[in-house]
Amino acid sequence: MKAIKFSLFLILLSIFSFVNAQEIPSLDIKNMDGSVYSTDSIVNGESPIIISFWATWCKPCVRELTSIAEVYDEWVEETGVRLVAISIDDQRTFNNVLPFVNGKDWPFDVYCDPNGDFKRAMSVNMVPHTFILDKDRKIVWQHTSFAEGGELELIELIRRLNDGEDISE
Repeated sequence: MKAIKFSLFLILLSIFSFVNAQEIPSLDIKNMDGSVYSTDSIVNGESPIIISFWATWCKPCVRELTSIAEVYDEWVEETGVRLVAISIDDQRTFNNVLPFVNGKDWPFDVYCDPNGDFKRAMSVNMVPHTFILDKDRKIVWQHTSFAEGGELELIELIRRLNDGEDISE
């Protein structure tokens, strides 16, 4: 019985590791002006990428992105990281995203997923949902929710990834 449980544990661990090591899917999302943008264009040379799924109505999402915005330029200078914020606001609230983002003056790239295709492909069930991708665009870490100071954990993970450490969960 113990051998069966241990075997199941190893299978689940390998499945989880495989899922975490996957690249992001190739799909079309939208620029803030409504034009099509391919997720294949979410690249950052040899540096990590943060993808944050959020919504205008999600207070923790807005707090997280605003906290990051305050230190983002320093993060880029130190680590080369690129943050891509993906709004999951639907077709009904899509037109609210651009004025909202302009009012926040966030310094990172913001795109929209009004049909939810990218959200579903990334298995995002709640926001905020944050992913870290390595230089090969492979998912190496993910987290849901936000608490004050969470941005400090995020930059520490980026530093460790840049130092060649394995940060996968």
